[in-house]
Amino acid sequence: MLTFVGLGLYDEKDVSIKGLEAVKNADLVYAEFYTSNLMGASHEKLERFYSKEIRLLTRHDVEDEPTWLEEARDKDVAFLVGGDPMVSTTHLDLRLRALEMGIKAKVIHSSSIVTAVSGATGLQNYRFGRSATIPFPYTARGKRIVSETPYSVVMENTEINLHTMLFLDIQNTKHMTVNEGAQLLLEAEEQEGGGKLKERIAVGIARAGSDDATVKADILPALVGFDFGGPLHIMVVPAKLHFMEAKALMALAGAPPRIAHEAE
Repeated sequence: MLTFVGLGLYDEKDVSIKGLEAVKNADLVYAEFYTSNLMGASHEKLERFYSKEIRLLTRHDVEDEPTWLEEARDKDVAFLVGGDPMVSTTHLDLRLRALEMGIKAKVIHSSSIVTAVSGATGLQNYRFGRSATIPFPYTARGKRIVSETPYSVVMENTEINLHTMLFLDIQNTKHMTVNEGAQLLLEAEEQEGGGKLKERIAVGIARAGSDDATVKADILPALVGFDFGGPLHIMVVPAKLHFMEAKALMALAGAPPRIAHEAE
């Protein structure tokens, strides 16, 4: 049996009781923290809390050669991930591979940043459109390349009056900040020859689920210089705000009062 266990948003205590029992009863425990990470809990802290050895998997172990799945044929294997397991298509692929191998698989859900964003900001969850990830720039042929995809997704969602959730890249121990994400979005717009985003309200959320979470709403250029503190960060570019959403952003995220006059 393979059991996907969601660990929640921030630290070892975010796991559900059902998830905790699954880990404690497992014969083997594996985890990956490259799709998401629990910034409030180290590998050692998790092992102490669960009283279990936790074997860390790389991207290659999960996506390319998950040979460890064979263990789940005759043992109870728990696979730990940050947030909710099935939010990531990587984990869905792994689940389907297990089923094709004749291995039973179940999912123990947990809190996810996808739903936490609505609670942290007051933005209505049914008004979110397609999401995107802002990747770190890379260099090709001596030229710095900034992905235009996140900007395109924001524009597409704006056309149909939907909010855009923007995940921020993680590379090994490097976590993109809201500041970097906002700057890259503005750079992508400049590449496309646009200029509408400079006056758009955006929202940055840092360390959701922790006692010192930060939520700030302002125009994109202002977010570039705001101190959000440590990771993990995520960003939202809202569409036209409902008056209740505008009220919530002012109360919960310090948004400028002018948004109340622009709301529906």
